[in-house]
Amino acid sequence: MIDLFPLYLTLKVSFVATFFSIIIGLCLAWLMARREFYGKGVLDALIMQPLVIPPTVLGYYLLVLLGRASPLGRFLEDTLGITLVFTWKAAVVAAFVASLPLFVRPARAAIEGVDKNLENAARLLGKTEWDVLKTITIPLAWRGIAAGSIIAFARATGEFGATLMVAGNIPGITQTIPIAIYDAVQMGNTNLANILVGIITLFSFSVIYFVNRFTKGRY
Repeated sequence: MIDLFPLYLTLKVSFVATFFSIIIGLCLAWLMARREFYGKGVLDALIMQPLVIPPTVLGYYLLVLLGRASPLGRFLEDTLGITLVFTWKAAVVAAFVASLPLFVRPARAAIEGVDKNLENAARLLGKTEWDVLKTITIPLAWRGIAAGSIIAFARATGEFGATLMVAGNIPGITQTIPIAIYDAVQMGNTNLANILVGIITLFSFSVIYFVNRFTKGRY
């Protein structure tokens, strides 16, 4: 019988990570698309870093940042009573950081494609920046935002290296599907590995196919 916990945890982690990617990523996408400021290039490079650095390096950075020996890790544990490392919450952080640039890039492109004249006209009519964002920018850029959300979710489901570093491989606690596949191969359980690989491959293919159909000729 197949243990469904890795599937459940993967979906749980992916949904939570994607939620934060949308909330934080939308702010970053708007900032990068609509504002000019000193250090913009540096911020852009930092946002995109998870796409180019090895996942294990990303996981190491997170481990150093969130571990008990770090100021942030001590603050979270001593003040807020939150322990992240080697918990499912650490898997969420890893998935969020890894998937964030995949949301920001298409969302930023979609926002940049919105006519600024429409936004300026709304401002002349007395609309606040928040009103402009929610009534003009987001409605006109929603396809790019939706596509970014789907891609970010797919990336979160496939996160492995950073998750293994910061959350570990604890069956029933932090073992997601990618880690379960690694574990099955290490134990020589080819049948389980094939089933899990089939699930994640079918899901990834479906996501890419849907995004291509959804955004074809739109932006």
